[in-house]
Amino acid sequence: MGTLHIVATPIGHLEDVTFRALRVLREADWVLAEDTRRTRVLLTHFDIPQKPTSLHAHNEAGRIDSILEALNEGKQVALVSDAGTPLVSDPGERLVAAVVEAGHRVEAIPGASALLTALTVSGYSTERVLFLGFLPRKAGARRKVLEAQRGRSETLVLFESPKRVATTLAEIAEIVGDRRACLARELTKQHEEVLRDRASVLAARFEETPPRGECTLVIEGADEAEEAAVQAWTDQDVDEAIVQALAAGRSVKDVSTEIAALAGRKRRGLYARAVALRDAASEGQGES
Repeated sequence: MGTLHIVATPIGHLEDVTFRALRVLREADWVLAEDTRRTRVLLTHFDIPQKPTSLHAHNEAGRIDSILEALNEGKQVALVSDAGTPLVSDPGERLVAAVVEAGHRVEAIPGASALLTALTVSGYSTERVLFLGFLPRKAGARRKVLEAQRGRSETLVLFESPKRVATTLAEIAEIVGDRRACLARELTKQHEEVLRDRASVLAARFEETPPRGECTLVIEGADEAEEAAVQAWTDQDVDEAIVQALAAGRSVKDVSTEIAALAGRKRRGLYARAVALRDAASEGQGES
């Protein structure tokens, strides 16, 4: 029976590839890669003759049957990503699930990972970590993910494109809190750069000129005071804060956004609550 090998590849520096990874790639009957052009550079550099076959988000489902057939024939199949460890914000999840369900062996060939590399150089806690991958592109969905991180003590790690990194850092500062942040780009490459500052400061730095290369963000977790402050808000506290802010002439949108950040609540739910309290106050004034 064949084996599916999950092979980690370098995230930049080719010398980071392991001896075991090279052996598995040389012995593989089939090498699957997200971008065959990038994988071919790696294979050529190490004189590995295999020709990679594409497996990406758009064709993964269609490839599964033929891969299972190859495994049934006893073939050795290697899955690589463009850089780093496969399946970490990369295709392959459906394939691995199908291979496991079919009863075939799945073997990991560990190696480089941008997630772990950035985390270890950040200087922040590695005891409890939450990986967010790439945030959603749509503003509403992205805000929802970030709102869920308020008051959490875990160190946050996420990937972001250079074009969106300034916006993402600004939103983190606004929604999650202006915590200490680390921006690591071009890790292990010649122009590697690791920057550490408050999220708002890093956002301002790249507002006009985006950084170059792949970016990994590491955000320090909430301290005990921030965590306690978020957990301390009762429903009554929230209602009182909404009523006071509305009475001061603030808009429902601004009130719900601000109090959601302070109380660690979902903005949509607070928006609906603010509307209800505003309408109730208006009805009360009308009756008097």
